[in-house]
Amino acid sequence: MATIDLNSDLGEGFGAWPMGDDAAMLDIVTSANVACGFHAGDSDIMLKTAQLAKAKGVGIGAHPSYRDLHGFGRRPVPGLTASEIETMVAYQIGALQAVAALAGMRVTHVKAHGALSNVACADPATARAIATAIKAVDRELIWVVLPLSEIERAGEAANLRLAREVFADRTYEDDASLMNRSKPGAVLHDPSVIGERVLRMVRDQAVVSTSGKVIKMPIDTICVHGDTPSAVLIARAVRATLEQNGFLLKPFHETLRP
Repeated sequence: MATIDLNSDLGEGFGAWPMGDDAAMLDIVTSANVACGFHAGDSDIMLKTAQLAKAKGVGIGAHPSYRDLHGFGRRPVPGLTASEIETMVAYQIGALQAVAALAGMRVTHVKAHGALSNVACADPATARAIATAIKAVDRELIWVVLPLSEIERAGEAANLRLAREVFADRTYEDDASLMNRSKPGAVLHDPSVIGERVLRMVRDQAVVSTSGKVIKMPIDTICVHGDTPSAVLIARAVRATLEQNGFLLKPFHETLRP
């Protein structure tokens, strides 16, 4: 039976302000990317997310970003040196590792968030800086990357373990990049449509751009964003569609080769 991972970005509240239904999402996904305090999240939310993930058998990873609480990490921060990016990413990974240890959990992967990821997908220097940070903290960490991007190339060059990711609820440009959220149609919302779309992606090992271009790529994990109103319904539809068509959902850290 073919296996696939379903991941979501969680722990993105702050203090008394929640973001999304993390408890419900953790009943559905197999891996969680936990905000580390720079775009959202705090130490208490990180601990609670790790504890819930442990109880539900979900793998956890660090979700580092630019320091941008007001903008939810979706605004680029220009002018950072490679060393500053390395330190910023290492700091956030280490924070989650320490808090996860309190919950008896091990951090298995890293996935860059928002603008940091978008910049790194196109900018080799930023991608290399993230790779350097991950490798220095723990070379066994899996880096979740967008296929055919600079972060995939940087990960391969650094000889890191990679999980290639596609997005259930986002559309693609012809160069395999994600369509900017400001464009109409960039974010999808219909659970049934998304479920069938993901099934085609996984079966074909390809995404289809908004212009109809078929882009072949390996797929290890599927992301459903946890901060949209229909996130839980979308995640349920994706998981149900995959399982009904013979796929086994498992955390990618259990299935990817070392």
